[in-house]
Amino acid sequence: MDGVIVVNKPAGWTSHDVVAKMRGIAKTRRVGHLGTLDPMATGVLPIVVERATRLSQFYTKSDKVYDATVRFGFATNTYDAEGERIGDEKPYIAKQDEIEKLLPSFRGTIQQTPPVVSAKKIDGVPAYKLARKNIEVEMKPVEITIYSLDLISCDGANIRIKVHCSGGTYIRSIAHDLGQAAGVGAHLSALTRTVSGDFTLEEARTLEELNELAAQDRLKEAIIAPARLLPQFASEIVDQITAGQIRQGRDFRTSPFHIRPGTQYVKAISPEGDLIAIGEAKLPNLYHPILVL
Repeated sequence: MDGVIVVNKPAGWTSHDVVAKMRGIAKTRRVGHLGTLDPMATGVLPIVVERATRLSQFYTKSDKVYDATVRFGFATNTYDAEGERIGDEKPYIAKQDEIEKLLPSFRGTIQQTPPVVSAKKIDGVPAYKLARKNIEVEMKPVEITIYSLDLISCDGANIRIKVHCSGGTYIRSIAHDLGQAAGVGAHLSALTRTVSGDFTLEEARTLEELNELAAQDRLKEAIIAPARLLPQFASEIVDQITAGQIRQGRDFRTSPFHIRPGTQYVKAISPEGDLIAIGEAKLPNLYHPILVL
């Protein structure tokens, strides 16, 4: 059962709720996720199971793609539809040419201030916990990258955008900041994550589908095996003797004809096609296992 299961998270569920549900479906406590989604959001939530949980460190900064709806007219204290309205609502009809003029300043590498009601930690404590206690906190801007930000449609006070961004980006902050730029306030009213790292919405399964597969003893059909993960890393097939040495923490050599010079990480794959370890370059064509499954 080692690997990743791509879940299509339903609205109203926290990422922790999904993890708890998957522990029951997969019948194991060793379950985690690769990137939090707010309860309101839906879409791609990769779930790591069993030994694959150890690969999470390589996904912390994965790119994301979102389909988002922004509602203009008023802001909220959480920057989304679940928060309390701030101020009076102002009439607003979104026009394509006006919105297009606002978008360029949000593209590229920019500084973004996370929402106060977020999991961003302040001295080790999630900001939302401090906010619930009415403790005033100062959210410091962080550097993010917006690779693309495209306007899909305008409908009354609502716009729909597609965002391709670096890990750590808050789409709620983009919605809030767009409202400030327009001078009328805005908040995020709907959000679907369509891509998270290497995982897409097309391969995601609902919790109902996964529960049905588990009932039929077919859950493995939904699992992406560890050897298929991290496709950006080069792979080297090692023999059984070398595999045993790697499991003991010993360095392993790679073919100079197969692995390009300067390659930082290499996946050591057994003859059976299983992921043995992730190796990091120590010398040319010599890799030290930094993670062993």
